[in-house]
Amino acid sequence: MAEPLSPRLLSNVTAFEHEWTALRECVSPWRDEAQLAKSFPGANWPRLILLAEEHGVLGHLAACLNNNSPVLAPLEVKQLLLERRRAQNFLTLRLTGELARLLETFGKAKISALVIKGPVLAAQAYADPSLRTYGDLDLLVRQRDIRHATELMIASGYEAAVSLAAIDAGKIPGQYLFSKLDSKLVVELHNDLTLRYFPRPLPLEEFFARQVCVYIDGREVPAPCVEDELVLICVHGAKHFWERLSWVADVAGLVSRQASMDWERAASTAKAVQAERLLHAGLRLAIDVLHAKLPEAISSQVQRDASAAKLESRVLRWLPAAGYAPPGLFERAAFRLRMCGSFFAAPAYLLRLSLSPTEEDWQAGDKISKNRFLDAFRRPFRLARKYGRPNGS
Repeated sequence: MAEPLSPRLLSNVTAFEHEWTALRECVSPWRDEAQLAKSFPGANWPRLILLAEEHGVLGHLAACLNNNSPVLAPLEVKQLLLERRRAQNFLTLRLTGELARLLETFGKAKISALVIKGPVLAAQAYADPSLRTYGDLDLLVRQRDIRHATELMIASGYEAAVSLAAIDAGKIPGQYLFSKLDSKLVVELHNDLTLRYFPRPLPLEEFFARQVCVYIDGREVPAPCVEDELVLICVHGAKHFWERLSWVADVAGLVSRQASMDWERAASTAKAVQAERLLHAGLRLAIDVLHAKLPEAISSQVQRDASAAKLESRVLRWLPAAGYAPPGLFERAAFRLRMCGSFFAAPAYLLRLSLSPTEEDWQAGDKISKNRFLDAFRRPFRLARKYGRPNGS
């Protein structure tokens, strides 16, 4: 029943506006059942399913169209969603099992790690692992432990995208990526050096000091506190220009389920990394796209942030297209400038991002560049080639 959903079709937002409206209503934690029933009649089901898939919210759609839903979905649609949800459940079980094994391995080696996004966010934001679609594991690990952690990952059968030689040479990637091709397991290690899209360095030690335990499959898993996680996912969404509804859903889900959220703590974390407007932009998107309800004082503060409003207005232009109508090179640069807080800090922030090489700049196959100046010099030209093309392709 799958109808081809081409990039050309997705880039034309008006072509699937009805499905986009229905999907938003379905994903919202505050959805109105009566409004939901009005949104679906006339929807193109193959297009809706594929749109949900591109936005990473198939689990939300499946949960929405359960037997208690006022929406009368075709039987084959419900069956397809049930199969997709079952497949995600199996993957989730594999990932959480692997997560437990890795945390035990790291623990024996005295390597501290915090689990971010993935299974932890599924528990904190949805209390249902099948709702959030994810296919990898993300951990925060101190830079001093990266080499030993890499050795352990290699010994566990993973292939390291960043070699020990590159680590010894002091090269900093966008993330330390590990994969098992035979089992399709992917793990990413992050720290304050790889998370370069924070306007100021991530206070990693404070994240570790405020860590909490989240129960996943009956196991205690170390994770950032919900306030730190909220700031982290808002910066992550901004890093990717908020091109997926799933990232907005994560923010909405987290603030809806975590009623005891310490908003002063969240504001303090955001201020420490100069990400106040990124936090506010994420919360504005949750409000305007998914009907999020925040405490009155917080909602008023968010709505008064004119800089966050400008960020949101840009995001709303391309968000429905699920990445198939990405911002162009100059629009990306303008967005990055607006991500940072002050008139003087913004150009410095954009310059740092433009000249901070990642593995794409200093690694070619097995060869590792030894000239950091040339790595930095090449980076803006590579970015121009990559994002200066139509549709960022």
